[in-house]
Amino acid sequence: MPSKNQLAEQLDPATTVLLTVECQQGVVGPGSALPELADQARSSGALDRVARLVAAAHETGVQVLHAVAERRPDGRGANNNARLFRAAGRLPVQQHRGTPAVRIAAPIEVADEDLVVRRLHGLSPIAGTDVDALLRNLGCRTLVVTGVSANVAIPNAVFDAVNLGYTAVVPSDAIAGVPADYTPAMIRNTLALVATVTTADEVLGCWLNRTSRRTVSSGAPGDSGGRPRNRA
Repeated sequence: MPSKNQLAEQLDPATTVLLTVECQQGVVGPGSALPELADQARSSGALDRVARLVAAAHETGVQVLHAVAERRPDGRGANNNARLFRAAGRLPVQQHRGTPAVRIAAPIEVADEDLVVRRLHGLSPIAGTDVDALLRNLGCRTLVVTGVSANVAIPNAVFDAVNLGYTAVVPSDAIAGVPADYTPAMIRNTLALVATVTTADEVLGCWLNRTSRRTVSSGAPGDSGGRPRNRA
């Protein structure tokens, strides 16, 4: 784990983007197609921590990008070359474009400045999507990866980010997978080899402390945010 100064340098709001992965109603919401995963994301507190990170990002000027997995009702363009995809096609809740299942789930708040990238295919929120181009245009150097699942999409996002030259930061308590004991094993044995593993509180501390120092040095009153919100 890096020192506080090293982590703070990595998490400079000017060059950091917060990525939420599949934090959508049809995945982690009450009517999830994957109830075991949804329960783990909520009971572990991971989804609440993602919401706190998003709120802090809005307050401190960190760009937020929400990655959503969806499919057309006719399945056109979707993969069918793995058991996971075929099983997903038989689930009672489908992540169909334009339905509540692909909206960002509470308690995460989506701001007008947030970017939402939707994919129809594959396992990764980055490969084969607009994410890399958007990150480069935003001047991103560090990608904070949160959401679900630690089984598939999260490691894919981390590997893709590292392969593309970004520093990946993973708040270990802001991701979830199933079964519950799989997530710490994945972090310890795989993600820790390629990403900076930290906690949501440590990320929040870096961002909020930086904002506090800037406010004090400028002599300006604190800004509680006030950025417009809507539901994606």
